[in-house]
Amino acid sequence: MSGRDWRGFGRLHAKLYKLLGGRLVGSVGLGRKVLLLTTTGRKSGLERTTPLVYMPHGDDLIVYPSNGGKETPPAWWLNLQAKPEATIQIGNAISEVRARAANESEYADIWPEAETYNPHWRDYARSVSRRIPLVVLERVDVE
Repeated sequence: MSGRDWRGFGRLHAKLYKLLGGRLVGSVGLGRKVLLLTTTGRKSGLERTTPLVYMPHGDDLIVYPSNGGKETPPAWWLNLQAKPEATIQIGNAISEVRARAANESEYADIWPEAETYNPHWRDYARSVSRRIPLVVLERVDVE
């Protein structure tokens, strides 16, 4: 599938996810779950929504900006680097989050679990020369 095809698939997936509240399209098998991440475009200022596989990690969520194993990071990660505040939707629940790259110590602690949770992440890490960060989504609306 080309990059354009994946973008179209992502838009369709996001629409179905919102319409169905995550039912039927909220997981990708093997226990891996999907959330919708809405960022602010760093150039356009427009909201951009992307379906992503996520891994729960304590009170936080981990996402992986692999861009399907490409050498360039995905636009949603570039958007978060410019403005780390974002919104996520899991099922029907919507939360505000702040994104950051895991530091070296966190990466070392989280990566073994992450590559087991989603073997595709391990494969993507091996297929590129860049170091793909683990992105921590910290909920800001949790008390």
